[in-house]
Amino acid sequence: MIIAILGPTAVGKTALSISLAKKYNAEIINFDSMQVYEKLDIGTAKVTKQEMDGVTHHLLSYVKLDENYSVFDYQKKAREVLDKLLKENKNVILVGGTGLYLKATLYDYKFIENTTNKLYDDLSSSEILDRIKKYGIDNLPHINNRKRLVRLLNKLENGEEISTDGNNLLYSNVYFIGLTTDRKVLYDKINKRVDAMLDNGLVEEVESLKDYFNNSKALNTGIGYKEFIPYFENKKTKEEVKEEIKKNSRHYAKRQYTFFKHQFDIVWFNTDYNNFDNTVKEVINYLEKNN
Repeated sequence: MIIAILGPTAVGKTALSISLAKKYNAEIINFDSMQVYEKLDIGTAKVTKQEMDGVTHHLLSYVKLDENYSVFDYQKKAREVLDKLLKENKNVILVGGTGLYLKATLYDYKFIENTTNKLYDDLSSSEILDRIKKYGIDNLPHINNRKRLVRLLNKLENGEEISTDGNNLLYSNVYFIGLTTDRKVLYDKINKRVDAMLDNGLVEEVESLKDYFNNSKALNTGIGYKEFIPYFENKKTKEEVKEEIKKNSRHYAKRQYTFFKHQFDIVWFNTDYNNFDNTVKEVINYLEKNN
């Protein structure tokens, strides 16, 4: 059995994954694109040894901070681990917040090896869009969605096929479990989590990584880290950085919901923050009935 646990940041995915892993004697595979990096612990809310409670975790803290790691790299590694565990007749739980990593792992999502991936830092979004238009592409990304523009132009210049494939599930006995809660409650949880991160040493963690910022894509793009760049330049206060992290985290949660709802056939469960055991029992009841 493969259980994929999805949901926005701060909704309780880690706690659910540990409970289910113990119940089903499963091993856990991370699909969070920031938690794959070493040294990024507090800002990514990476599961601690204590929280793991003896459960085996895979694909955490194994990528160097200055490595240009891609979803294609993750796909190869994740399938390798997943296939090995399934051959050993293990139950597997995938947990994380990066929907594209999960999609690339479980679905027939194709990448072309040894292609270049440019950042196009020398081009404005308008100039990137103009280049894309020359290929006669329909359904163009919005000009404000620079990430999609960059990804699409890379595909076109690399000669990759632009298709809507990637919707064929490669594995059987997969359950997509989503955790959700009221938006106001979630935003409050996100805000409090960011407060806790700073109380637990986020500033010190980021300051210890200052030397990596010049060469690390993760630090320059990851929420909880990129916001400190103006702080180092004495352009923003610690308080302003904190509020920026909260705002970016809330926006990210909205984007996560959108992606998950459109890409996966999810059964949603409300997180009971007052008694999380109730949520765990609901999920187990569902799995027992449908497995």
